[in-house]
Amino acid sequence: MKRYLVLEDGTIYPGTAFGADCSAVGELVFNTGMSGYQESITDQSYNGEILMFTYPLIGNYGINCDDDESLIPTCQGVVVHEVARLASNWRQNLSLAEFLRRHQIPGITDIDTRAVTRHIRQKGALKATLVDEVTPQTVAQLQQEELPHDQVLTSTTKSPYPGPATGLKVVVIDFGLKLSILRELAQRNCNFTVLPATATAAEIMAYDPDGVLLSNGPGDPQDLTACLPVIREIQSQCPLMGICLGHQLFALANGAQTYKLKFGHRGFNHPVRTLATGRIDFTSQNHGYAVDRASVAQTSLTITQEEINDQTVEGLQHQDYPAFSVQYHPDAAPGPHDSAYLFDDFLKLMTQYHERKA
Repeated sequence: MKRYLVLEDGTIYPGTAFGADCSAVGELVFNTGMSGYQESITDQSYNGEILMFTYPLIGNYGINCDDDESLIPTCQGVVVHEVARLASNWRQNLSLAEFLRRHQIPGITDIDTRAVTRHIRQKGALKATLVDEVTPQTVAQLQQEELPHDQVLTSTTKSPYPGPATGLKVVVIDFGLKLSILRELAQRNCNFTVLPATATAAEIMAYDPDGVLLSNGPGDPQDLTACLPVIREIQSQCPLMGICLGHQLFALANGAQTYKLKFGHRGFNHPVRTLATGRIDFTSQNHGYAVDRASVAQTSLTITQEEINDQTVEGLQHQDYPAFSVQYHPDAAPGPHDSAYLFDDFLKLMTQYHERKA
């Protein structure tokens, strides 16, 4: 069955439908990873977006029960050059097409994803729609479409839940949490509790945490101003670590600014330099916004890392508190594990705090 990818600038790409039999509207973004399509589709950071994969063949190893990054995917659609007709892997439970149908996510294949990617890189981020029929009104309606600003509220947990262990107590604020972050904490025997994005400072500190982790998540960080005073209060009381959206919110809470990137960083091969040592790590990234470098100079934050390709801010450290953040994903999943040491750094800060507290 025919399906069309339509961009708000009027560009139309015909293709073949797969996945759910429905339409979709969202910002079109591209991911440059060669694998990990299941983790990407279930990553809540793609909430409200149409996700395009630049790798030419997607779906060849199916979908399994172990690699989801969240229970319910919230991306709006999936665009691929070729969807595998036959999936083969000993762990697979579903094909990609079956998985998308189960979660009511439409897909389109037989698309020249290289051409679409080049178009986005030139024009910048664009709204898009997946439809089975193009009418004279399709583009005009898309241009008038207002994209949501409440993605975090639809991604976050509605109630607290624990990951009991005997180690240090960590409160994780769920802005659109990847489960791989919890796996990293569990590997370090952390006794974590996940709280909704709406948690107050009093609710967080009632758990007597040894540290607080601000998770990744979708959307524009400037839509989450209610979180900023909470972060300011927490960072002065116990160690804090921010990841991706959590990094941007940490920056905003301390007086820096954020801006929308032309087409975002989404993939598993982004090189990051640690400024103090010159160390270079390859990282997994998924974000459409970044911290404004010039604005950091007027704050109590220090830039610790930068992206080599475009010098965007990749790491921040507070000058007065044991609080830091990174724009990328040290939890990877999928991607390189170069930066997993950051969880150990967080553990050291929490251990020092716990010993002083005792």
